[in-house]
Amino acid sequence: MDVVVTIWNSFIGIVKLFRVSDALDVILVSFIIYSGIKLVRETRAEQLIKGIIVLLGVWGVSYALKLYMMKNLLTYFFQFSVIAIMVVFQPEIRRALEQIGRSGMGNKHWFFGASSDDLETLRQQNLRGMNAVVDAAAVLQKQKTGALIVIERQTKLGDIIDTGTVVNAIPSSPIICNIFFNKAPLHDGAMIMRDGMLYAAGCILPLTKSDSVSIELGTRHRAAIGMSENSDAVVVVVSEETGQISVAVNGVLTRNYTRETLKSELEGLILVHETEPGEKRQSIIPSIRRAKKK
Repeated sequence: MDVVVTIWNSFIGIVKLFRVSDALDVILVSFIIYSGIKLVRETRAEQLIKGIIVLLGVWGVSYALKLYMMKNLLTYFFQFSVIAIMVVFQPEIRRALEQIGRSGMGNKHWFFGASSDDLETLRQQNLRGMNAVVDAAAVLQKQKTGALIVIERQTKLGDIIDTGTVVNAIPSSPIICNIFFNKAPLHDGAMIMRDGMLYAAGCILPLTKSDSVSIELGTRHRAAIGMSENSDAVVVVVSEETGQISVAVNGVLTRNYTRETLKSELEGLILVHETEPGEKRQSIIPSIRRAKKK
């Protein structure tokens, strides 16, 4: 009975000392742990973390059994583990930082906002570019001509663009089809769409390193998945063998699109993605400017 009373009194003492800042601290740490687990789940990093947990278990056993050589060896190993983790988990850390940059705080319109005219202009450009991609994909599908089209969103693809040729042209179905014509100089690579413009062609994309990708998929589809893993871009693929249209987003490839379903998919991924967040963020600076005019 005394033990129960002691535990209860200790619990009451902790509750009395618990502050709002402590609750916030617990919530933030829990969110970071949850985000870390979600980030490494179903990646190669998951296996590496399991290996680290095993080593921690071995270190605990060696400490309990007084295995001094094993304990000292693992102690030295863990002293340099921070540097090792930075090297081993470099792709995952980069992906996490990119995700933070894509959030509302990382958007250039979060503070300065955007006028309704700018948003409408951007929407019209994206709509024109999307329609050109859909029309070209339908033509290339019938011709069974391979194509790889990357539609840039918030993550800028300057390093990818540097591997190709800058075009910076108003997109249209004939231009896109000519780029991927099998004897054209820029057909063997990816085309980059930026802000509704045909910005570059002949670009080289990173291949996915995932072991779960079907062996039936060729280099073009693996490049599409790899590009979507390394950025928030939307990648449209037309198979040269089957003429099948596929879309890769966030490392996931979906297939068997028709002209209608492709248009519907891109509208949801591009038009909504580009306009709605900006419309929600245009309240700070523009509102101040309107107040001054009044």
